[in-house]
Amino acid sequence: MAADDETKRKFREALERKKQKGQPTSDHKDATSKAAGQHGPESGQQSFRRKTG
Repeated sequence: MAADDETKRKFREALERKKQKGQPTSDHKDATSKAAGQHGPESGQQSFRRKTG
């Protein structure tokens, strides 16, 4: 039982440390992407090439 108590104590301590840190902050607070045109040009019709060989 001593091992169980020790494990529970460690988990409680870890949880307390996690709670003390508060909410995690994100690096991208403005939520905008730096990549422009992520999906390429939007053309009306897609062209297909037949494989040879």
